[in-house]
Amino acid sequence: MSLDLRAESVLKNLVETYIQQGQPIGSRTLSKLPALGVSSATVRNVMSDLEELGLIIAPHTSAGRIPTSQGYRLFVDSMVRSTTMTRQAIDRLSEGFSQETDPEALLAHASEVLSELTNFAGVVLLPNKSVTRFHQLEFMPLSESRILAILVTEDGRVQNRVLPVTQNYKESELIEAANFFNHRYKGTTLEEVRHKLISDMQEDNDAMHRLNHEAMLAASKVINEEDDAHDQDVVLSGEQQLLNVPDLCQIETLQKLFDAFKTKRDLLDLLDRSMKADGISVFIGEESGYSSLGECSVVASPYEVEGKSIGTLGVIGPTRMAYNDIISVVDITAKLLSQALSSKAG
Repeated sequence: MSLDLRAESVLKNLVETYIQQGQPIGSRTLSKLPALGVSSATVRNVMSDLEELGLIIAPHTSAGRIPTSQGYRLFVDSMVRSTTMTRQAIDRLSEGFSQETDPEALLAHASEVLSELTNFAGVVLLPNKSVTRFHQLEFMPLSESRILAILVTEDGRVQNRVLPVTQNYKESELIEAANFFNHRYKGTTLEEVRHKLISDMQEDNDAMHRLNHEAMLAASKVINEEDDAHDQDVVLSGEQQLLNVPDLCQIETLQKLFDAFKTKRDLLDLLDRSMKADGISVFIGEESGYSSLGECSVVASPYEVEGKSIGTLGVIGPTRMAYNDIISVVDITAKLLSQALSSKAG
């Protein structure tokens, strides 16, 4: 939808003023803004046209108007310019990421940063098996019947599992088995490793001798447990801050929203969709396709490891949010998380 310059200016100023004040905006209020410089009657006529287009609506019988989801969408797509964070602010954020050493702590930190900077809920979609790549597996003997398996993924996460074995293996044998496994699967996704393991263990050839077959079985248990633990999970921070947002204060709205946070299903789908997008994604109100998020907007961006998108992070708040500021925060946080994860993976 395209508007002429006057209608675009009226809509832009109405949305920005409503975001600041939280009250329906009348023509008289807009006409006093220096950016418009037109009469109240002119603004009133333009607002009438915008209402016919479904871009603004009167929430009750007063003269004021508020943006609809369509109005917010046109505003975000055509009129929003993300704000620029100062170099000092970016450096302070970067320092926080550099202090974390564990990749999972980095993901949790990103969620907390998003919440703290926006006063809304911060969310991070963890890497799942379809994008998480296998880097290395190590075996260490613990006793005659147990070994420790250490799985390392390319995004730097480490998982340990104690596994039972049928007999006592020498350390040199375990190193040989791990080398065999690493050579065969390094760089492939956990999902690909999972499928290849099944077919490889069905093969009956000299390469798959008894020790390596047992290593395959042990590795299969580790891969499966890693998938179950991290398959499309999310880290959520600051959801309680939404209790203080006037736009979301209705009990029914909050109940739906917190039910969505509890089940995570809707969030997972939305964040997964945004991971396939190029850059920032903004879902406004009912655009998400979920009634639980009908009064909310979600601003999300993929994060990367060495140039490959592996997950998504974002902010969940009311549709009446400062989109320019939120988009900037999400963009910078995604870049800083990507840099931190890439350095840990390297």
